[in-house]
Amino acid sequence: LHLTQPAVSMQVKQLEEVVGLPLFEQMGRKTFLTDAGHELYRYSRAISSMFAEMDDVFGALKGMERGALSVSVATTAGYFATRLLAEFARSYPQIQVSLDVTNRETLLGQLERNERDLVIMGRPPAEMELEAEPFMDNPLVVLAPANHPLAGKKKIPLAEVAKENFVVREEGSGTRSAIERFFAAHAVQPTTVMELGSNEAIKQAVIAGLGLGIASIHTLELELESGRLVVLDVEDFPIVRHWYVVHRKGKRLSPAAQAFRAYVLQEGPKQAPAALTSSTR
Repeated sequence: LHLTQPAVSMQVKQLEEVVGLPLFEQMGRKTFLTDAGHELYRYSRAISSMFAEMDDVFGALKGMERGALSVSVATTAGYFATRLLAEFARSYPQIQVSLDVTNRETLLGQLERNERDLVIMGRPPAEMELEAEPFMDNPLVVLAPANHPLAGKKKIPLAEVAKENFVVREEGSGTRSAIERFFAAHAVQPTTVMELGSNEAIKQAVIAGLGLGIASIHTLELELESGRLVVLDVEDFPIVRHWYVVHRKGKRLSPAAQAFRAYVLQEGPKQAPAALTSSTR
């Protein structure tokens, strides 16, 4: 113990005063634990074991072997974020991941209440104190059924496209907000014939001929490959936005969240459908 006998005796006396019971009894030259001493020894060993376990857990967290991670992503980001999270989970199998795919309005509420570790979204709001880092382009394109009269035409004037009917996302959607800002900036106002609550519904409505749509290129890979949809070559399109990994400013990220943030910044750009985005530029 590297302590003198008087120092040990003083520590024992102080411990007995705290417990309120004698911990040792002297019989001749031998010292024995009392019943209270045995109980204190048992609890002390349990506490020591728990501290050792805690150190192991914290060490594992620092080494990213285990932990919990809560992530929310915009609905459109769900097309690539699920793949990104799956790859991350394979690299860190002991991290328990909670994923919420929702619209922009809900994401903003979660950020305001600091409910999630990280959020993947487009265009973070300027009025909220956030740390936001862009990691990938998010081009919005005009989509049409393959048999549409404008399909295959080059450099279609925006004014001509604005004469068409459009199906659009619901209020509160980031895509909807971006489209409204774009058309307002160009002083055009297309006719909206239907509001729909998901990208899948938008695509199916366009395929059915209900109108043109505007969606992220990230949502269109299967439909473009199958030929059910085409991207129209419209002047001033695509609307190039960006994806951001976001958290509240000043938030202390857990080791798991730090690891995922770094993973998104490094691996996220690889999720871009390069062949598709290059064809829309």
